Amino acid sequence: MPEITWNDFEAVELRVGTIIEAEEFPEARRPAYKLLIDFGDPIGIKKSSAQITTLYDREQLVGRQIIAVTNFPPKQIGPIRSEVLVTGFVSADGTVTLAVPDKPVPNGSRLA
Repeated sequence: MPEITWNDFEAVELRVGTIIEAEEFPEARRPAYKLLIDFGDPIGIKKSSAQITTLYDREQLVGRQIIAVTNFPPKQIGPIRSEVLVTGFVSADGTVTLAVPDKPVPNGSRLA
């Protein structure tokens, strides 16, 4: 991987949000959930699609904090417009483990 500068890192907004809704996403090409995530003021509530169905049930996700990139342009994924990129770690078998804070932090907090 090429090295990046501090300015490159600062350009990526990685923020904490709380999942307030998780729905099945049968239209997705690969198994995924449609998520509504609250990032607090001034970002607000954003939509995302996440391929995390192997390790997480929808019920486990609601109320859980996640880390997402909030300054990517929206991306159309089937019938939904994904507004943020939920982050996670992909294992060799393709399953995704969410990147999460280990203690609660205010929604919208930026990774430093």
